[in-house]
Amino acid sequence: MAQELTAQGGREVTRGETGSSRTAMTFMPAVDIFEQGEVTVIMADMPGVAPDDMDVTLERQVLTLRGHVRPHAPEGYRRIAAEYREGDYERAFTLSDEVDQDKIKADFKHGVLRLELPRAAEAKPKKIPVKAA
Repeated sequence: MAQELTAQGGREVTRGETGSSRTAMTFMPAVDIFEQGEVTVIMADMPGVAPDDMDVTLERQVLTLRGHVRPHAPEGYRRIAAEYREGDYERAFTLSDEVDQDKIKADFKHGVLRLELPRAAEAKPKKIPVKAA
């Protein structure tokens, strides 16, 4: 039902922040996709993203997930080593006609985005009349 559209990960982008710029990575979040009855569930890991920095959009059957990570360093400390790379998240999926786009639900908790994509009622083919010119 949900089909991946783009696979973006590990690319560097420069973003302006209050007059300065920083180089940040954009990662493709890892996802698990399950079926639960008539609902497809997508679980996307986005550690470090606050709920207010999460954005889910649906445009022309493309479902896009974006999460912004705000850099964090404890006050008064100077970083001398870093093994965890900070960066934003982005991933997009093309949805089939089987998804009821008006009933998609999203929940974000503990760095995991959970999307529920219910199946639409049986779609019937639409006959288009052809007029003679």
